[in-house]
Amino acid sequence: MVAVSRRIAFLVLNVPDDSNAFPEHLLHRAFEREPQLIRKDRALATDLVYGVLRWRGRLDWVIRRLSKTPAHKIDPPVLNILRLGLYQILFHSRIPPSAVVNDSVEMTKWQAPFWVVRFVNGVMRSAARKAKEIPLPDYNDDPVQAIVVRESHPLWLVERWVERLGIEETKQLCKANNQIPPVTVRANTLKVSREQLLNSLTDHVRQITLTKFAPDGLSLKGFGNAVADIPSFKDGWFQVQDEAAQLITHLLDPRPGEAILDACAGFGGKTGHIAQLMDDRGKIKAMEYRSWKLRRLETSLTRLGISSVTTWDHDLSVSVPVAPSGAFDRILLDAPCSGLGVLRRNPDAKWKKTEMDLTRLRGDQLRFLFSIAPLVKKGGRLVYCVCSLEPEEGDYVVEEFLKNQTQFVIDQEPVGLLDMDKHLVDNSGFFRSSPHEHDMDGFFAVRLKRTTI
Repeated sequence: MVAVSRRIAFLVLNVPDDSNAFPEHLLHRAFEREPQLIRKDRALATDLVYGVLRWRGRLDWVIRRLSKTPAHKIDPPVLNILRLGLYQILFHSRIPPSAVVNDSVEMTKWQAPFWVVRFVNGVMRSAARKAKEIPLPDYNDDPVQAIVVRESHPLWLVERWVERLGIEETKQLCKANNQIPPVTVRANTLKVSREQLLNSLTDHVRQITLTKFAPDGLSLKGFGNAVADIPSFKDGWFQVQDEAAQLITHLLDPRPGEAILDACAGFGGKTGHIAQLMDDRGKIKAMEYRSWKLRRLETSLTRLGISSVTTWDHDLSVSVPVAPSGAFDRILLDAPCSGLGVLRRNPDAKWKKTEMDLTRLRGDQLRFLFSIAPLVKKGGRLVYCVCSLEPEEGDYVVEEFLKNQTQFVIDQEPVGLLDMDKHLVDNSGFFRSSPHEHDMDGFFAVRLKRTTI
């Protein structure tokens, strides 16, 4: 019998790349169907899924050297069996190779005829013997190919980063993307201080460090329980949120009593932070068109004890319904994007996104900006941000917007950020964070000021 954790990982990995499903959600649904799974088994299934996605490029390169059949001719489910087995051999020293080979063969029996079972058995036995000895491309011979294989990133992405950043920085960025990030949380200062939260977590988390930039953040590693089961989480003392995302809200700099629009609220991580910085005094609209996200947002705000937020069920891909011009003091647009700045959290995006997506998404981002611009008051602020490092989604979007919306200018003074955070804003007024330089998600943001009606 194949272990349930490996079976779950296999089923999640079989969801096609062109699906919009996130591995996190697929795993959550799988765990709901297997309530008997203990925490250790859930952790293994999660590690197998994210490990294969993180290292898929290197795994495929090794498979091509173990198999006489080209990878593109191997049926996707069979290829995923090989990836899953090879990942365990290369990266899991505690799992016996013989068990990996047996599981791989058993999983193939569900999927394919006998000759394919023999093929998988042969490849995996070869992998158990010599996979760790297969040499990887040398940086001195072909640095781009070496990064592609050794750091498991698609060629198109490595080439564009090398052109913009150079070989060494691209290598460091890719290495950072392959690191398992800590869980970063934000203390809900409406209820507790960061120090009080830290003290409440010492019995539940092995390692706790203060975030370097965000004033209310903690970085956590080594959980004894699921986050949702920690008492201080249930009591609304904290929200899971990356440090870079926390800084975006500080860049917005909301003030008590203001009218604020969170234009792409999602699950409401930044919405709750906006309310927190306003002492829950003011009027905050959280715009989101997916009802299941709105339900999660409302549940989260209730847990945090926030009452200043009302929801706005609307899809920004169509024009904003009639609303008073200049209705909001500040608007945050966390626009849909490629997500190429958060690959360490979502490694599946490496294999799902293409260069063409950047052009398509740029059109959406501009349309969203043009839709909400009239809602900003004279003298008000509009923060545009994306979790992407690509200029098509950052610099170029802002340049095009300002060319057509002359009533806006870049607000050069990063009010709201602490002094140590201000070096994250360059001379153009653009906020940039990155995994390899700052150990946080890769974000681009800019604060725009409306000077005229």
